[in-house]
Amino acid sequence: MASEIDTSNRDPNNLNAHLGTLLFDDVIGEPDGTHSIICVWKLSHCCFEFWKGLCYKLMTFCCGCCIAAEWGCEFAYIAFWHIWYITPLFKVLEINCSVCQRLYSMCINCCMTPVCEAFGGVFHHFKRI
Repeated sequence: MASEIDTSNRDPNNLNAHLGTLLFDDVIGEPDGTHSIICVWKLSHCCFEFWKGLCYKLMTFCCGCCIAAEWGCEFAYIAFWHIWYITPLFKVLEINCSVCQRLYSMCINCCMTPVCEAFGGVFHHFKRI
């Protein structure tokens, strides 16, 4: 069951922390020696903050629910495929690969081990001078 929605902390996992500090000073800056009139600077700051907030609110009002629905469907689709296809497929691969591993082990033990032991017995008698 979904937990209750926290309307004050809307990003509890800090998914978009990099956007939380997107302020006027992070986008627009006038270096020393190149300054606009103070009233233009202050008005620019007010306009930036106003339009950033207004446009965000309009876009979320117009598109937010539809986009949230689309993402909900997308994650439902992902969950469906993982639960009903991918995880069972991994189980099939695990079962089949364990059989292949046993077959490979038997072939190595039956064919290669006697050959290696024979060569080991031959070379065991050689001594370093």
